[in-house]
Order: sequence, then structure tokens, then C-alpha cells
Amino acid sequence: MAKNEHMTAARSAALEELSSLLGERLSTAVAMRSQHAQDPTWNPVLPPDAVAFAESEAEVAAIMGICARHGLPVIPFGTGTSLEGHISAPQGGVCIDTSRMNAIVAVNPEDMDCRVQPGVTRRQLNSHLRDTGLFFPIDPGADASIGGMAATRASGTNAVRYGTMADNVRAMRVVLPSGEIIRTARRARKSAAGYDLTRLFIGSEGTLGVTTELTLKLHGIPETIMAGICAFASVEAACNTVIETIQLGLPVARIELLDDATIATVNAYSHLGLEERPTLFVEFHGSPAHVREQVENFTALAQAHGGTLGEWATREEERNRIWRARHDAFWAAKAAFPGMEAMTTDVCVPISRLAECVTLTRKDLAGHGLSGPIVGHVGDGNFHVILFARPDDEAQKAKIAAFSERLVARALSMDGTCTGEHGIGMGKMKYMRKEHGPAVDVMRAIKAAIDPQGIMNPGKLIPSR
Repeated sequence: MAKNEHMTAARSAALEELSSLLGERLSTAVAMRSQHAQDPTWNPVLPPDAVAFAESEAEVAAIMGICARHGLPVIPFGTGTSLEGHISAPQGGVCIDTSRMNAIVAVNPEDMDCRVQPGVTRRQLNSHLRDTGLFFPIDPGADASIGGMAATRASGTNAVRYGTMADNVRAMRVVLPSGEIIRTARRARKSAAGYDLTRLFIGSEGTLGVTTELTLKLHGIPETIMAGICAFASVEAACNTVIETIQLGLPVARIELLDDATIATVNAYSHLGLEERPTLFVEFHGSPAHVREQVENFTALAQAHGGTLGEWATREEERNRIWRARHDAFWAAKAAFPGMEAMTTDVCVPISRLAECVTLTRKDLAGHGLSGPIVGHVGDGNFHVILFARPDDEAQKAKIAAFSERLVARALSMDGTCTGEHGIGMGKMKYMRKEHGPAVDVMRAIKAAIDPQGIMNPGKLIPSR
């Protein structure tokens, strides 16, 4: 039997077994397969052979066992909000959709932690926690699944104070490619017992296994929260304000940059009337006296750099309106470029190089006839650029791709990273060797040890030799 015929026969046999296991919860419909391979940007839609809707850890293990026996690729799926082609299936295979595994298993207020299944979304979790006085702080904007957020090492607007997913996941249950189930750690706040497997699986982008449960660190809901908006004459002035805020140790909870182009799109999309100037969205958490002191100190810093502050918002609905506008920045930009495809990219640099990197990036855009919003979690030195091209405009796409290459090179030259939070997926795999050098071979060895058949989300994260 020829190799291709053997592969086709193996896939058919695997799909038959999966159909017997799942019944109608295994879909081979074209629309369903395409939906599970399409992200919000212009990455190619490469659908799997089937989508399996798992409802329990035991089912995930059974699905993995079948796929392992037949050498069929597996692509884990949460809500599909990732941005670098993480969910495409370049070799076909089975997409395991964990959205139905959405139970909040346990909340332990006295230990400030909880256990959830991977399909739980961050909004669902925080709604459930509201009466406990606790919340889960990781907020990437989209209502992503907790499992997907761990897989991509998500962060978002609160990371400057509360850290990323790597800082807020204590333990995981994972189904390995063989179908074996492991627990990476226990609920203790710290441990010195062996390798830190939890951190190994966080950020692994589905290339090592399928997460079936997560133990999360929770935080107390702040007594007082104040949010504000501050406009500046230049991006450089705004970035320098951020740098001094961090260097002076002001405990800012959120500090986000929207450049003038972004403010213009946000005004139109969210019906705001903000000045079309580079703007910081900021928020402070704590006791009433502590927050007032933080706000006074930040105000003095911002005014020293020419910043103009609006009214501070303390009511929840007012704060939500501010942050909804920030979170809608991507969709606001898309609405401003109807009929076009988006290419959004991000880099992260040491905070001392932030103003320089953003300023050079804006000059790069202008010098090559490109325009696009710049937004950023600038308290971490992380910013995003959103660019657009018509689907058939290959010349424009080539210009954008070349810009992305220069942006990554600029960040790496400043001892930064090619991605602060989007992850690698397919879209940024070519930068891994430039950033990590021989360490990529160590990653490849780990991947081969855990996934010797190479069936877990192939074609992502780890570049081929």
C-alpha cells in the first residue's frame, strides 16, 4: 500500500472509532471544520478532518488514545481567539473542542484558589466568583477560555500588577499524546519537588498535551478602583510617563497606550469624544487613601510630560465603559477598514527601551507608506500594531510582512521578544531560532520526548530543522 493510501486508511479508521465514541459530537461538516481553523486575522484557514466535542477528561483521554494509535494529528481548541494560526490544521487531523468542559469544579476562598475545566471563560469565572470577594485578574480582552489562555500564556491589561497566566496557574491536569493523564502539581502555594511541569505546559500552545483542569490563583476584589484617561502631545511623552511610573514603583493596576490613530477609530466605534492624541488608559486598585495617593503621584508625573487628564472614574459602569473601549480597539480598527484583512502583531521590550521602540516603529510605518493603530500593555513594555490589506492586494501584504520582520528585528536588538502575548503558532515560528538560538533544540527534544509521534498541534511553535 502506498504511503498516502496508508495515511488515508488510518484516518478513516480513526474517524470511524471516534464516531462510535462520540456519535453526533464528532462533526465532519465543512462549515464546522472551517470555523475551528479560522482566527480573527489573515492566517490561512487549514481545517481539520473532524471536530470532536469532548465533555469529560475521560473522553479527551479516549480521543487521544485513538489518535495516537492511528498517528492522527490533534489540535486543541478553546474559543478560537488566538491570533497566530494556533488552531489551523496544516496536516489535517482532529480538533478537540473543549468548550463543553466548562464546569467550575471548586472554589476555595480560604486558600484564594479555584479549580476549573478548560472551557470555562474568564467572564464566566469572574461572574461566579463575584459573591466571594475574589476575582481572577488575567484579562486579554477577548472572553477567552481559561484552557486557551494557559496554552498561549495570556496576559492582558492587568498583567502589570497581577502578572500573566504563568503567575496565576498553580497546577494543571493534562492528557498527554499517549492518552495518559498527569497532574503537574498540587494546590500548595509553592513547591521545590522536581521539575516545574506546570510552567512547561503553560505557553506550550497545545503542542504537548490537552489541558483538562486548572488550579488558579485568585485575588481579592480591591476596595477602591479608580480609572482615568490622559492625553499627550506625542507617543514619546506618553511612553516616558509609563517608564517613570514603573521605575518609581507606583503600583498601577493597568496602564495602556492608544496612539492617535487608535483613538480616532475608538471614537467612531465606541461613540466617545476623546481628543485624537496619544492617550494612556490607567487604573489603580487599593484602599481609598492609597488609591488617592497613587492618583496624585501619577497626575504629577503625567503633567510633567505635558499630559492632560480627564475626570477619574470610580463607578463600575464608568470604568467598564473606558475599558470596553480599550478592549474593542481591534474591532474598532477593523470597522475603520471595511473589506480588508487584519494583520496584527506584537513585540515586547525592556521597559527602558519602550519609548524608543514605539517611536522608531511609527517612523518605520510612515517611511514605508503604511498606517495602522498602535496599542499596548505598555506597563510591561508590550505593544501591538494592527495593519490592513485587501484580500487580493499581494503587494500590500508583502509590505506588511516586511514591516513585521523589521519590527521583530528591532525588538530583538533591544533584548526584547518577538511576541509578548500573541504566542508563536504558525505566524511567528520563523523567529524562534533568531530569539532563542540553540535553546530551540532543547525545546525540540522536550517535544520529542513527550510527543514522539509528533501528533500534538503539528506545524506550530517549534520550527523544523
